[in-house]
Amino acid sequence: MKYRTLGNTTVKVSEISFGCWTMGGLNWVNGSPNGWADVDENQVTEAIRLAVDAGVNHFDNADVYGNGRAERMLARVLKRLGLRSTDFVIATKVGHFPGTAEHAYESAHIRHQCEQSLINLQRDYIDLYYLHHGSFGEHHQYLQSAADTLDDLVRQGKVRLKGQSAYSEADFERAVPVVKPQVLQSWAHALDDHFIRAGGPLQKLMDKFELTFVAFSPLAQARLLGKYNPQQPPTFEPGDHRRGSKAFSAQELARLAEKIEKLKVRFGNTTEDLAAAALQYVLAHPRVSCVIPGFRNATQARCNVGADSRVLSAQDVEFIRTVMAA
Repeated sequence: MKYRTLGNTTVKVSEISFGCWTMGGLNWVNGSPNGWADVDENQVTEAIRLAVDAGVNHFDNADVYGNGRAERMLARVLKRLGLRSTDFVIATKVGHFPGTAEHAYESAHIRHQCEQSLINLQRDYIDLYYLHHGSFGEHHQYLQSAADTLDDLVRQGKVRLKGQSAYSEADFERAVPVVKPQVLQSWAHALDDHFIRAGGPLQKLMDKFELTFVAFSPLAQARLLGKYNPQQPPTFEPGDHRRGSKAFSAQELARLAEKIEKLKVRFGNTTEDLAAAALQYVLAHPRVSCVIPGFRNATQARCNVGADSRVLSAQDVEFIRTVMAA
């Protein structure tokens, strides 16, 4: 497994790291579906065993994943496997689960959630703590206090590195100068790489502040694996955030299937071939520290880590970009 640093720090994470959202299972936040179906802890355990054996050293979590369930499951699994969690870079986030607070970025709520995440993860500190989104209330009223609270948690030794997750360039550009994170996180995949594209506004921001990027959804929630049949589009249970998503409609899947066929001709037609092409496409961007694909079982974990041995040429990267942009 190859490793890259986070921001301008000495902390290194595996290029293929693992995202823990699926571990939270079916879930709702403020009445909206926020989870994943078909999660079995025994299967997750085997998946993490395989990942660790392959050299994965970074797991990305959040308080909202199952409202704490994913954090607690990760701690249990590592302990069950006889592993010390302090031998891994564990990230978690705050911001999407408001609890009883008026806003999830209230200082008292951030402190409370940090303490609860430490309990859930069975740790004394969080390696990388993200503000989970860039919405800081009306007139951004919670931005400065959230940044100050995060700095205080660092001073107390409860947080080692700061991260900022967001879903628009404007949110990143507003938050980064105030929060001063070492790491940014958002989605990046072959269907939408605008956050990591060379020459874009976020690239300039990362260069200015010496930041790196952690890419979630690098497989576009498995849509880049060609696993969904447009003739029989998937249905999802209540509590699964994909339920009702246009991305999984017959029309969108049919449009994507034509592009996937072109990738198969160049890179191979197995799930592993397509996963490797998709993950390495994101890793080809110089400011990306790692990708954090999700997983439910050993088969998916094996597919993820198998990408480590693949290499894309500059021509391969351009081919993928051209195909997906068509």
